[in-house]
Amino acid sequence: MNVQLVNLLETYYLHYNQPDFIADDPISIPHQFSKKEDIEIAGLLTAIMSWGQRITIINKGKELMQRMDNAPYQFVTQADEKDFLKVDSFKHRTLNGVDAMTLLTGLKHIYAHEGGLEALFTRGFAEGGAFRAIERLSETVFSQTHLPRTEKHLARPSKGSAAKRINMFLRWMVRNDNFGVDFGLWHGISPSQLICPLDVHSGNTARKTGLLLRPQNDWQAAVELTQQLKVLDASDPVRFDFALFGLGVSKQPFPYF
Repeated sequence: MNVQLVNLLETYYLHYNQPDFIADDPISIPHQFSKKEDIEIAGLLTAIMSWGQRITIINKGKELMQRMDNAPYQFVTQADEKDFLKVDSFKHRTLNGVDAMTLLTGLKHIYAHEGGLEALFTRGFAEGGAFRAIERLSETVFSQTHLPRTEKHLARPSKGSAAKRINMFLRWMVRNDNFGVDFGLWHGISPSQLICPLDVHSGNTARKTGLLLRPQNDWQAAVELTQQLKVLDASDPVRFDFALFGLGVSKQPFPYF
């Protein structure tokens, strides 16, 4: 791989993988908590809402946590249907109160019957990698009564989605490089198993640098990008998500490779 590209990616990885990055990023929402289960739940809900302007995502994440009494695990596991009405009027873009209540009901089921989010995803990875783990999340949440409209809020690789937001959540939970940004709470999944988060912005950057050839931003493209990043770091390829983000938001021009 081009040495200039490698150096560029390493530079941006180190620049953006810093605690100063947290405050202006959606990951700041789970960073409000110290309990593992609070971090997991806040992280997943925030990741699901992570499209649009980052400041809006952060504000909406804070609002949702407040509606859950800033105790997401206690709220999810102990709340009844009446309590869930606290989120009935919540809205972020196309995600409304009914969608939020469905997600909370699914999480309640996961912690009551599946051993929690870590156990659910760990089994999924053991069965069939990130693809199967992300599918398992949707299958489990939507095994509960729900409106079909809510299904669009949990991406499924089987439908071609790159599942950017869930892959981002998995990066938060699994990676642990002691830089203080990602949490590294889950130990049954290796960072080498993760798939790089891919959206229109990171996809455009990846194509400009020659890391991605596939024109669609779909699951196959996310896998292709991850395979290229594994050439740089087979044990932790998605650490370069920081670099792709940084290159995308940087006002400085960067070379094409």
